[in-house]
Amino acid sequence: MQLPLRLTTGVFFLHSGLSKRGADEATAKGLQEFAGITYPFLTKLDAQRFARLLSTGELAIAAALLVPVVPAAVAGAALTAFSAGTLGLYLRTPGMREEGGLRPTEQGIPLAKDLWMLGIGIALVVEGVTGRR
Repeated sequence: MQLPLRLTTGVFFLHSGLSKRGADEATAKGLQEFAGITYPFLTKLDAQRFARLLSTGELAIAAALLVPVVPAAVAGAALTAFSAGTLGLYLRTPGMREEGGLRPTEQGIPLAKDLWMLGIGIALVVEGVTGRR
């Protein structure tokens, strides 16, 4: 059960991390400003540094998911933490959800999908801790 979850999610994070690796100033600034709406402390970082840290974090999660010697619970914990942070963006950023509910707007769909990643992360943690397959 772990292989499909780890492989598909790991490849997704690998692509995402690599695509941010050489972010230009405008892209880095846009990423930082968006994240800073929900997490204001991030605006104190240099935009290029923020983009590099985000890229590095995504690549580290990709490695944890794709390298089979990393225990499922460890990879799942990393994925769960990252997904919880992006779900915070979804829940707290204006315009991501329809008024008075959890249903995503058109703009919120890219973040709402992180609920699936949260579920995958939790499943990996549970499987890693309980040893159930």
